[in-house]
Amino acid sequence: MIDLTNKVALVTGSSRGIGRACALKLARAGADVIVNYVSSRGEAMIVAESIAAMGRRVWIVKADMGEEDDVECMLDFVKENIGQLDVVVSNAATGGFRHLLASETKHFQAAMNVNVLSLVYLVRAALPLLKNAAGRGKVVTISSHGADMAIPMYGLVGTSKAALEAIARHLTLEVGDAGINVNVVKAGLVDTDSTRRIPFADQLFAGREEKTMVGEHFLTADDVADCVLFLSSPLSDLIQGETITVDGGAAIHV
Repeated sequence: MIDLTNKVALVTGSSRGIGRACALKLARAGADVIVNYVSSRGEAMIVAESIAAMGRRVWIVKADMGEEDDVECMLDFVKENIGQLDVVVSNAATGGFRHLLASETKHFQAAMNVNVLSLVYLVRAALPLLKNAAGRGKVVTISSHGADMAIPMYGLVGTSKAALEAIARHLTLEVGDAGINVNVVKAGLVDTDSTRRIPFADQLFAGREEKTMVGEHFLTADDVADCVLFLSSPLSDLIQGETITVDGGAAIHV
């Protein structure tokens, strides 16, 4: 069993979906958790209450991951009020679902700022704390199959996720020898509020029966969080700069 007792983890975008599952999974493993949200305060409070009920310390911080100043202020709060950070899970994402040719510059900028640059902002601001983590500091970010396959109306998100995976590899070169692991979890199709808004979502979800090769177990946010938990633990100390796919085998065949 993975034990993260006495560890502190920050999970961005943790009021809902995969981020929520990650925050709860890390707390169940013993970690104290910083819950981040940008608009869903009520949902963030519910997540925090669940974590507190486990006997863990929990903090709620509102911050827009696409704004460097917000990220720096959030990490200033962590330094001044907690003084410790062992795990960063960069999960917050945006982009909307529209044709690339119908996208405006502001749409591209928002997707890149939140989905890609936020990882750089986070690692830079958290670096002093992660270097002082007990054991190796852990950074885990969340990608999707849009990084390497075309999905209708998913161009903004997909291209940003491809950039995110590249950014993670290059960050590894810069911080790996400082005692920090940077890895990516590429999640398959999970039923969340966000994915239900993807055009043709019903068809995509129906297709899981033919694509998934793990029986009747369809991918859930908890399954993705299991991999995040592993990469947040000492068991993954020798995994560096990798993208691990969690999709039940759906993407390896047509």
